[in-house]
Amino acid sequence: DIQIEIPKESELIVEGKIATGKSKDLQELLHSTGAKREPLTRRIVLQLPPPSLNDNISDLERLKREFVTKGLGCLRVPFRFLINLAGIVRKKDWEITLSTINAGDCCEITNISPGNRTSARYGIAIDIGTTTVVAYLIDLNDGTLVDIASTYNSQIQFGDDVITRIIYVEEHNALKSLHRTIIVDINDLISLLRKTHTINIDSIDSLVTAGNPTMTHIFLGLDPASIRQEPYIPTANSFPVSHAGELGIKTNPNTPVYTFPCVSSYVGGDIVSGVLASRLHKSQDLCLFMDVGTNGEIVLGNSEWLVTAACSAGPCFEGSGIRHGMRATEGAIEDVRINRKTLEPEIEIIGEGVKPLGICGSGMIDAVAEMFITGILDQKGKLQKSASDRIRDGDNGPEFVVYSGDNRDIVLTEPDIENIIRAKAAIYAGLSMLLKEMGYTFADVHRMFIAGGFGKFLDVEKAVILGMLPDIPKKKFTYLGNTSIIGAYLCTLSQNLREEAEEIAGKMTYIELSVSRSFMDEYVSGLFIPHTNIDAFPGVKKLLKK
Repeated sequence: DIQIEIPKESELIVEGKIATGKSKDLQELLHSTGAKREPLTRRIVLQLPPPSLNDNISDLERLKREFVTKGLGCLRVPFRFLINLAGIVRKKDWEITLSTINAGDCCEITNISPGNRTSARYGIAIDIGTTTVVAYLIDLNDGTLVDIASTYNSQIQFGDDVITRIIYVEEHNALKSLHRTIIVDINDLISLLRKTHTINIDSIDSLVTAGNPTMTHIFLGLDPASIRQEPYIPTANSFPVSHAGELGIKTNPNTPVYTFPCVSSYVGGDIVSGVLASRLHKSQDLCLFMDVGTNGEIVLGNSEWLVTAACSAGPCFEGSGIRHGMRATEGAIEDVRINRKTLEPEIEIIGEGVKPLGICGSGMIDAVAEMFITGILDQKGKLQKSASDRIRDGDNGPEFVVYSGDNRDIVLTEPDIENIIRAKAAIYAGLSMLLKEMGYTFADVHRMFIAGGFGKFLDVEKAVILGMLPDIPKKKFTYLGNTSIIGAYLCTLSQNLREEAEEIAGKMTYIELSVSRSFMDEYVSGLFIPHTNIDAFPGVKKLLKK
């Protein structure tokens, strides 16, 4: 078996400027939900009365008594905190700081420190994607997004998609190996954020994670084998709060870890998180939600009902499987326009004053759509060599030079374009078939939410030309970005929204599309630009006649 190693020095990215720009929008979204800001844990400073001959109860009882006296309710103290309790309560003249989490009718200690430790307090929200892992560092005191870090999921070495990874786990008894791999990625991100902002390990109070069912199972060390075997049953869809030490995460071992609930074997916490972020579940009108990621999950519904499905799109829009593909981070080409007269591409790059390093999902969609409209590419996705001097023969056949660099050109090859067309065909087929299953058409959809790590924007018109999205009025589309991490941000800061996430998961009904012959027929019809049935894309048809 071949395993692909990605050099660590090229993986980890921290995005300070981008985080600063997003923080205000996230805080406004949190405020708009009306939810109370209540992180997973709370920090409480207690000044314990020193013991005396007249007040000679134990340190533990003294702590519990003061907690009740302050009107905070009952307190549960796990045994592990007794070991150092005597030294901690005496170190700062009986002033202590507790971190606690709700545990039924009581509060349970997750950390205890001498003195007042409330000034620096952080949470980390993590999107565990099949291709990409993203971490948000959040100031729990004011809700500020401090920074963002991201990396490729190193499990890619075991397979591009979840099915391949499950098979690898089964054939190589490799659950522990894949679990360690994702934990190392998460630890690297946490370490990078801590070092960048000089954060003490005890200042991280909580972690919230969202991922698809397979990624969630492997993250928690649960066997994912039954996910791919009929009747496709996961070990669990909802998960108790775990602790960092149990999972191998390098923060305080007692740090609580909240994991988003899943819905089925192929629709997970990342989609629950996305619906939470989109507020689709609060709408009175029919809405569609689409996560343009490796697994291509879809949700249809409103405030009364929700149905969901998955259509594996592959990882190309996240940069994997594309010659010069990359995530939507600094240096990525995110916008491509081809001059109608000269057929020369004009590009926009993420970041200020940087040279392009590759092309991300939005750039791929733009480039292929633009090449099709200008005649550089035919309906089957084949490059027309006579159309442009930028088409040349490469190692993998014809390729189009998107950017000519001093040391390296950035190209899209015909195999790249084939991958993009397969991905867009799966997405459109999934959208179309889920609507048909429920007796609706695209015309019935009031609003369509698009999620995915494309960067600051997705050009909907280009996605329609490509045949990835339906040809409906542009005003119906809303691009939201990475909603998995946005929902995780919200739940890092609000107990109300964590409860809402659990309700969303319980409300969803999963529909299996992959066994449907109609789905395969629709998929095959989508292996053209924009589609075999051009009449389904009247706007594109009109554009082609110009």
